[in-house]
Amino acid sequence: MRHIAIHFVGNKTNNEPCGLSKSTLRLNETEQALFMRYFLTPFKSAEYFNLYHDMGLKMNEVFTCADAIFADPAGAILEQSASLAKHLYNQSVHPKIKGGEFYTAYFNECIVDGEIVDAVGLFKSENKDTFLKVYPAGDSFDVESEKGININKLDKGCLIFNTERDKGYIVAVVDNTNKDGEALYWMNDFLHLRPRRDEYHHTQNLMSLCKNFVRDELPNQTDISRADQIDLLNKSVKFFKENDRFNLDEFTHDVIKEPEVAEKFRQYKAACAQEFDLDIANDFAISDNAVRKQARVFRSVIKLDKNFHIYIHGNRDLIEQGIDENGQKFYKIYYKEES
Repeated sequence: MRHIAIHFVGNKTNNEPCGLSKSTLRLNETEQALFMRYFLTPFKSAEYFNLYHDMGLKMNEVFTCADAIFADPAGAILEQSASLAKHLYNQSVHPKIKGGEFYTAYFNECIVDGEIVDAVGLFKSENKDTFLKVYPAGDSFDVESEKGININKLDKGCLIFNTERDKGYIVAVVDNTNKDGEALYWMNDFLHLRPRRDEYHHTQNLMSLCKNFVRDELPNQTDISRADQIDLLNKSVKFFKENDRFNLDEFTHDVIKEPEVAEKFRQYKAACAQEFDLDIANDFAISDNAVRKQARVFRSVIKLDKNFHIYIHGNRDLIEQGIDENGQKFYKIYYKEES
């Protein structure tokens, strides 16, 4: 980390200030190591984004500021970080947004997609923890409490990597504080991002599409049992886990199988792509990271009243559904061992 500038960005609606520093920060080796840990450790996801604007990239303020910093890191970082702080201040209008320190840092030799590039990091600390300081006082000890930043809890951050400039750079994002409406101001209003159209993006979109089709759309068009829904979801996840590439024809042939249902899936895919302006490819390399993340939300459980949950993980043929002579619904399950 070669350069770092810190400003304070408050909540504009609550009449909090936007305090701009007049110089960059100088750090010793220990302080630099702590900041590196604070800034970089939270970035674990393989999901990437691009800076974006409907009227062209030059209208994205974060893009233009990052552009200037990449061109002259030492000379531009203070001025451009101040512009970024003002831009963030103008987006901090939701009454629940907390003020905090805003950092702009320049990093050398970061690795993204196997490429070594420099990066501009933007970070904001919104929450303070209470720390106890214990120190000797004569023959005893004394204690003081202080408010400070927990270096293991980055609130908000992004890394803008100096590659794919014409597409809006590759951007990694962290937002660990807001999960409600005010959270949109960091990713949408300040950074103005859209998902990078890579294998992670395509895998995530297709798996989400499969889940919604089987869970929500298919029951409206066919008389499909809950067990058959789960079986189709399990086969979908298995396909993504066992293959290196997704091909729509292979998927519909191997997983969906029934021509009529396969055609409904194609129609659903096309309708979703148009309605939500999604880029849903027909052929792409499968991202293992996206598969692991999406597989967690594929539910394989049948809930029966408030008495039983049946989890189906494998052979669909080992569970039967029926109705007895009294009209009572039942499931019959075959197994070899009990544990």
